[in-house]
Amino acid sequence: MVCMGIVLFIVGVLLMAVAIALSIALHEIGHLVPAKLFGVRVPQYMIGFGKTVFSRKIGETEYGVKAVPLGGYISMIGMYPPEKGAAKPGRLADLYRQAREADAERITKADQGRLFYQLPVVKRIIIMLGGPTMNLLIGIVAMAVLIMGFGQQQPTTAIATISQCVQSVSSTNVDQEAGTECDAADPASPASAAGLKPGDEIVGFAGESVTSWDQLSEEIKTHANQETPVTVVRDGRQVELTITPMLTTRPILNDLSGQFEKNADCTYQTEDVGFIGISPTTELKPGSVSEVLPAVGQSMQQMGSALVKLPVKVYGVAETLVTNGQRAEDSPVSVVGVGRVAGEIAATDQIDLHSKAASLVSLVATMNLMLFLFNLVPLLPLDGGHVLGALWEGARKLFAKIFRRPQPGPFDPVKLLPLTWVVAGAFLGMSVILIAADLFKPITVF
Repeated sequence: MVCMGIVLFIVGVLLMAVAIALSIALHEIGHLVPAKLFGVRVPQYMIGFGKTVFSRKIGETEYGVKAVPLGGYISMIGMYPPEKGAAKPGRLADLYRQAREADAERITKADQGRLFYQLPVVKRIIIMLGGPTMNLLIGIVAMAVLIMGFGQQQPTTAIATISQCVQSVSSTNVDQEAGTECDAADPASPASAAGLKPGDEIVGFAGESVTSWDQLSEEIKTHANQETPVTVVRDGRQVELTITPMLTTRPILNDLSGQFEKNADCTYQTEDVGFIGISPTTELKPGSVSEVLPAVGQSMQQMGSALVKLPVKVYGVAETLVTNGQRAEDSPVSVVGVGRVAGEIAATDQIDLHSKAASLVSLVATMNLMLFLFNLVPLLPLDGGHVLGALWEGARKLFAKIFRRPQPGPFDPVKLLPLTWVVAGAFLGMSVILIAADLFKPITVF
């Protein structure tokens, strides 16, 4: 059994490695195809970085795989426009000049008119958005397979856990969760006092038939301090119980984002509602095509919020590594962590094969939607940085045309090389921290 678990773990890691490689390859194809359609010469299409492991030249493009599989790139001729005016002296100016010369060395006479910076702004934006768009499409397709083929985890009216007590919640404390430790002063939860048990399926509440968790939640909220009949199915037979939901302060959950609502001062919004202290089991329920795009939108909203907090989260991971503390379950992971999670999913015996496949498809969807958002960050060397530069050029040219001023020329990314190096260094540092954490302080899902 142990050997089989190891084999399944390796299979899960390999499957995710293939999914990551395909996502990277398709991302770069998203850049490659429009670049070729618009006539730009593309000398290289590479998956990975570092030393070339394998390559083959087809036409004017070398296609290959490199040793470090942490991304990919296509190289396009004429990324940097020639410098305007005489070169200025100084170390930074020398670096700028070297970057331009390295780019210019690849340009031949036949490339005139085929340089990237010579393209209209719209075409450059299309090329740079091609990669993220591929990740978005992969994410949408994977989400469609998940929702329509496997289904999404939906709460049922069967009880998973029961809180033993009710702990107070305020606008600054929303840490109340089922199963947390109780103090002597904490009152027993209504569910525990009524004799409800994990595994009970609630089929009736307050004289009404219960068919969904949302319906049950609303009934509980509106019956605070009222002695209420509840009907459960336990071990195949119906059991009649009486429960009195407790009026207590609960944080308000945003159904769309899945996050707790906050006030302007960053405290949590709360409401006084009935509470009994149970959490539901979940099961996979297939959905319809109309649910796919809303689910994608909801996922990206949550990811966007997480992306904004990424530097802080990575700092927390680094602190955990240094202090040998406990890593937060919601901390970001690297590709190593994604592979490890996939391996755990494949190796576990706590879920069936159907649920394993659904979980792996969900990972692929999540990964690609996150790559879509991450690459849109408006900082060089990311795609979003090039898009922002092209938009800035377009705005300047439009301004010059309206006010009849000389055209300012193309956007020059060379002038932002120091910022580009800082951003690239920061991303590299974050990657190193997350990879180290995924190796020595991994997040476990089972």
